[in-house]
Amino acid sequence: MIEAVGLTKQYGDKTAVYNLSFQVRPGAVTGFLGPNGSGKSTTMRMILGLDNPTAGHVTIGGYPYRRLPNAARQVGALLDAKAVHGGRSARNHLLSLAQLSGIPARRVDEVLGVVGLRDVARARSKGFSLGMGQRLGIAGALLGDPQVLLFDEPVNGLDPEGILWVRNLMKALAAEGRTVFVSSHLMSEMALTADHLIVIGRGQLLADMGVRDFIAANSAGFARVRTPDTEPQLREKLTSALTEAGGQVLPEQDGALRVTGLALPRISDLAHEADVRLWELSPHQASLEEAYMRMTQGAVDYRSTIDQRAGFQQPLPPGAQPPPVPGQGQPGWYAPPPPANPYAHPVPVPQAPPGLAPGPGAVPAPATAPTKPEDAR
Repeated sequence: MIEAVGLTKQYGDKTAVYNLSFQVRPGAVTGFLGPNGSGKSTTMRMILGLDNPTAGHVTIGGYPYRRLPNAARQVGALLDAKAVHGGRSARNHLLSLAQLSGIPARRVDEVLGVVGLRDVARARSKGFSLGMGQRLGIAGALLGDPQVLLFDEPVNGLDPEGILWVRNLMKALAAEGRTVFVSSHLMSEMALTADHLIVIGRGQLLADMGVRDFIAANSAGFARVRTPDTEPQLREKLTSALTEAGGQVLPEQDGALRVTGLALPRISDLAHEADVRLWELSPHQASLEEAYMRMTQGAVDYRSTIDQRAGFQQPLPPGAQPPPVPGQGQPGWYAPPPPANPYAHPVPVPQAPPGLAPGPGAVPAPATAPTKPEDAR
């Protein structure tokens, strides 16, 4: 089990992680989510003893990483797939790691087969694609057959077959009772892989709960209702009936209705009582991506702006409307959040201990890039 207590890390005047506490339990795949620059990579580096925390502590199985005997056989990690000497072959890279930890050479050949690199085992890694580099990094993490595994963006660069393989691998490792901690920006993949989520924003904990509980807590389901397109009066009649019954009705761009506040059987009964024929009545549950975006939209530091294409676009004629935003009005679409107020923070910021700079939400967001490259991930 991985346990962090009051974990804080500062780089000069930048607070990358502040007062972060969580547990990663064995037997489940735990997803680690957060916007770019939220402190995920820094947290993983502190777990592995690569960075020393400014305050707090983190342990693996009750011990700091540096005090674990033969740590490579207890903890496997993939933080950077490019951390390989390009002149070495895949086999020699793994063999050097094995020799440092007293792992027999036959294990090297085993993991090369597991990750699908046996045919290129003697090829120099500098010629590997990004996906092949990811597979080699995963092989290094599996080398010591550890009970605790950490992966930072493990499916980056993989093709669909590789993504499916990684998903099944993570689930299989967790099913064996291992602790699996995975950081990723692919919400659709996390929804299929993770059992539990730890979400951080600007270095602070936002959520620590199961995937289903997270979606339920940060979204609201709705019913999608459609009446015959050839009879618009039925649509208006149903809207009035649903509103009078206490429902909230919003029109969709394609002519359907989005209804909240009423259960599906109640909507069906009201339509029957109003003598309105339905073409569609279906439930809609928010995706993990929708729930994640709604929770973290106030903790995003790096936002894009609309390309105005100044000097290239012709002015609109008087009275003309700009073209519609693609997808607007469709299920799952939501307006982008306004630029963040650097003096506002959606999460209550605890008081910093004496001598420690306040949390990142209490000061204006810096205009410069993070001090360390990993903090921007």
